[in-house]
Amino acid sequence: MPEATYVAFVSKDKRAKLRALLQSEDMGELSWREKKRLFGSEFYFSGPPTLARQAHAYVTKWLASH
Repeated sequence: MPEATYVAFVSKDKRAKLRALLQSEDMGELSWREKKRLFGSEFYFSGPPTLARQAHAYVTKWLASH
């Protein structure tokens, strides 16, 4: 099965909220990890291409609305 990874940069002030949201969800075949950086975090979403793309789109919309 092919696998894809998408990355979303999240600022310091929003990364704790996103981390809590992701930890509370059942991600199924999708996995995520966080790499902390100086001004925020990079969240990596890996799994089936469709799910990874959907997760990235969701996080992008979530960031815009919060």
